[in-house]
Amino acid sequence: MTGRNDAWPRATPPALRSVRCALVASIVAVSALALAGCGGSDNNDAVTPSPEASSTAAASPTTPPPTAGPALDVEELGYRPVEVFPQFAFTRMLDLRWIPGDGGHAVVVTQSGEIYRADLGDDASEAAPYLDISERLIANPGNEEGLLGLAFAPDFETSRRFYVYYSAGEPRRTVLSRFMAGPTQADPASEQVLLEFAQPFPNHNGGALAFGPDGYLYVGLGDGGSAGDPMGNGQNTGVHLGKILRLDVSGDGYTVPPDNPFASGGGAPEVWAYGLRNPWRFSFDTETGDLWAGDVGQNAWEEIDRIERGGNYGWNVLEGFECFRADTCDTSDKVAPRAAYANGDEGCSVTGGYVYRGSAMPELDGWYIYGDFCFGTVWAVDTEDDSIVPVVLMANGPPVSSFAQDADGEIYLVTFDNAIFRLERAG
Repeated sequence: MTGRNDAWPRATPPALRSVRCALVASIVAVSALALAGCGGSDNNDAVTPSPEASSTAAASPTTPPPTAGPALDVEELGYRPVEVFPQFAFTRMLDLRWIPGDGGHAVVVTQSGEIYRADLGDDASEAAPYLDISERLIANPGNEEGLLGLAFAPDFETSRRFYVYYSAGEPRRTVLSRFMAGPTQADPASEQVLLEFAQPFPNHNGGALAFGPDGYLYVGLGDGGSAGDPMGNGQNTGVHLGKILRLDVSGDGYTVPPDNPFASGGGAPEVWAYGLRNPWRFSFDTETGDLWAGDVGQNAWEEIDRIERGGNYGWNVLEGFECFRADTCDTSDKVAPRAAYANGDEGCSVTGGYVYRGSAMPELDGWYIYGDFCFGTVWAVDTEDDSIVPVVLMANGPPVSSFAQDADGEIYLVTFDNAIFRLERAG
């Protein structure tokens, strides 16, 4: 689901692999999600990368060589998580969204298929059920399956439409559906299925949903799973897996926006960008409209990408800045990451976040904030100056499954610690 890596070590021996998995398990409080990469029920090791998959070209930097240090006002390790919203203390929370036009009310999404609503403003209330589709999810799901994403329509206040992305079974597939909401609850009988995608394996399901400033719905799909993209989905523009899609859902069902890069041929018309392994969370900068994503790596690099129309992000030719299966590879048509960090040394699974546009930490204005699920590290990169290296805002924090952003631009951490935190300046 959150795209936990299926082969974290770089061809490490079994004994060392066990030590690393034990370390990750302690960090995430025995979260089954993280343990999936250490030989869990999804049997990811059934397709183990060849030695060539772990050999790379000459050492690459984790971000393009900087010509300047980080902005002085952005202090390394100068931030902390502060627990908020005790109403939302559920198991395996995956998303937090404020309901448009509903005062301070928000919903939290759980992987098991339940969505809860509560007032998080001055009239704070206990959480109440908003929608339960748990019976529609796949039976005996893998650790990367379940209810994975939610987005409210831009015109939600009048249309009452919202969208969810979840895993179903018989056969194994992912489903994009639309539901209708009443004043306090959604109608489970209102489901309209818009798209279904067959899933060959139980991992790398993607699940991110977001409406862009253009009013279109963007949908993130992983490469289909196993290890190393054995079906070659990432580079195949004719399939939907390993892609970010762009759909017009303003009418009944969906249509393809005419300016999608393959709307007139050359690939699946719904595709907006490709060459992604498992985009786990993406968002639009509320000021510039740019789309930013975290793409979970294989066994060497986790990466942050600025998503462009028709962009090829390299998987499975590239992982991060490096060649994946050979010492040399063609990078001429690939979009390089904005940043990458080492899998195993610095983390194990990237969680994409948001460009900060709040007022509480003005020094972070225009910086994209993201984190690692296993190590609880949170970084920021300057979206306006690619020469500035990423800054570690906090370390050893909770396992961040998703980030959230309120109407004021402040950033929150949704975690598997049954808690939600607000990112604040320390001291």
